[in-house]
Amino acid sequence: MSQVIRSPKTYDVCIVGSGAGGGMAAKILTEGGLNVVLLEAGPNVNPEKDFKMLMWPYDLPHRGAGVGGHASENFGEFLAPNGAWNIDGEPYTSAPGANFQWFRSRIVGGRTNHWGRIALRFAPIDFTSGTRDGLGDDWPITYEDIAPYYDKVESYIGVFGTKENISSAPDGVFLPPPKPRCTELLVKKACDKLNIICIPARLAVLTRSVNGRAPCHYCGQCGRGCTTASNFSSSQVLLPPAMKTGRLTLITGAMAREVVVGKDGKAESVSYVDKNTLTEKRVNTRAVVLAASACESARLLLNSRSTTFPDGLANSSGTVGKYLTDSVGSDGWGHVPALEKMPPHNHDGVGGMHLYIPWWKFDRKNDFPRGYHIELYGGRDMPGVGMFHELCHDEEGYGATLKSRARQMYGTTIGFAGRGEMIPNPHTYCEIDPDVVDQWGVPVLRFHFRWSEYELRQAQDMQQTFRSIIEAMGGVYKTKTSIDGQYPFGILEGGKIIHEVGTARMGADPKTSVVNGYCQAHDVKNLFVTDGAPLVTNPDKNPTLTIMALSWRASEYLLDEAKKGNV
Repeated sequence: MSQVIRSPKTYDVCIVGSGAGGGMAAKILTEGGLNVVLLEAGPNVNPEKDFKMLMWPYDLPHRGAGVGGHASENFGEFLAPNGAWNIDGEPYTSAPGANFQWFRSRIVGGRTNHWGRIALRFAPIDFTSGTRDGLGDDWPITYEDIAPYYDKVESYIGVFGTKENISSAPDGVFLPPPKPRCTELLVKKACDKLNIICIPARLAVLTRSVNGRAPCHYCGQCGRGCTTASNFSSSQVLLPPAMKTGRLTLITGAMAREVVVGKDGKAESVSYVDKNTLTEKRVNTRAVVLAASACESARLLLNSRSTTFPDGLANSSGTVGKYLTDSVGSDGWGHVPALEKMPPHNHDGVGGMHLYIPWWKFDRKNDFPRGYHIELYGGRDMPGVGMFHELCHDEEGYGATLKSRARQMYGTTIGFAGRGEMIPNPHTYCEIDPDVVDQWGVPVLRFHFRWSEYELRQAQDMQQTFRSIIEAMGGVYKTKTSIDGQYPFGILEGGKIIHEVGTARMGADPKTSVVNGYCQAHDVKNLFVTDGAPLVTNPDKNPTLTIMALSWRASEYLLDEAKKGNV
């Protein structure tokens, strides 16, 4: 790759990454009249061919289990393709004791093809939590700044839910929610007894037609990819309208390696490896939007060294890669005997929960900072995945005895997934590994990660809550131990929740932050970052909705600045 092939055309904007932030930027910028080139490291996606909706286990080569645990570890054959913690030829490393797990997607639409579609707004307090408890920093913007963009995103993509007037879980623009299932009604009854708030979930799944997309048909298999586009993904909802403008050029198989700056200190092109021809190519552009995911964008910035930016592009503050966080995760489940008496029935619904537990202890003093929400699961699903899979792990025996036990126990488990806020700490960050490169010669990331006592106490509280709800239902809680034996209270390894954010955080002070409130780099005025990297905090809400809202806001700002000739 000694010769660099340069594009003869200069685009208005080059976007790196086609997921939530990149897809939204592509839609807003092209509809605003700009000519955009979008670089995606993976291939295109064909829902009819690539998605596994309505397939039975025996229709897949290995009945959905993968080979030797490798595919199963990377979400298995059943789910949307090209999402993995381990990708051949694309390593990453962890510092001793860190053991960070980095999930990446290599396909058009990115991780929006794989996410659980839980769409929660950050609360007003989440933007000023540093002032409240003295931990970390406040955002340079407020809830009022981003609320109109939450409205726009929810109205466009479709999110179901109900208005509840809960301060920790702001209401939004909602479609009607699906009715609770049997297991969820049991959880709701137990929560009412314990004075725990339990309300309809908020998911980016259509219960009514929106913008020509069909409503959900309740096959319950959202994770496999939806051929009717009833659930949200960038590949099916954001990129098609951008393509229709005629102003979007999509380049797949493009592994971005460097943002090149000119003598004026502005970004002038993006260099990438064409994975098909193994050649290095370069696209010329008047502005760059990085949306490759929080850590991938940090990697790209750190690898973009020059005489002007010897420590990495837009890194005069030294904070690129710092303030990395993931959601605190701890799971648990219990056996509920009342469900043994429940006749087998159709558990109609979306591929996710119909009820959830938002942070309900916001009005009291807890022994840990911030909060968490609880996701619910239970009931029956297709053999080979989910609860039936867990049953096969828990029970022993063979023949008629095993069959009888399976009939007795299947569908009697109710589970919980706690998702809470991690406080940034100086021991958790990513950097360029000085010795390791990927198969294209691009230096890889090395992760440092450590949970603090704050997160451990939060996970312990999650486990206590799970137990209390199960016991309130007359069930037996099954103690959850640590996944890797390193941490107590079942807290999952860093990265496992796939909510990593914060590696190019926004702030008003260029000395302590990478981008401003519009996701624009302090050091490079024509460079924007619109994935999870700018997030200052990582509240107990899944970040994708906020990423899209910030990207929409940043894209409108970029459009306005472009018209003024300021970028």
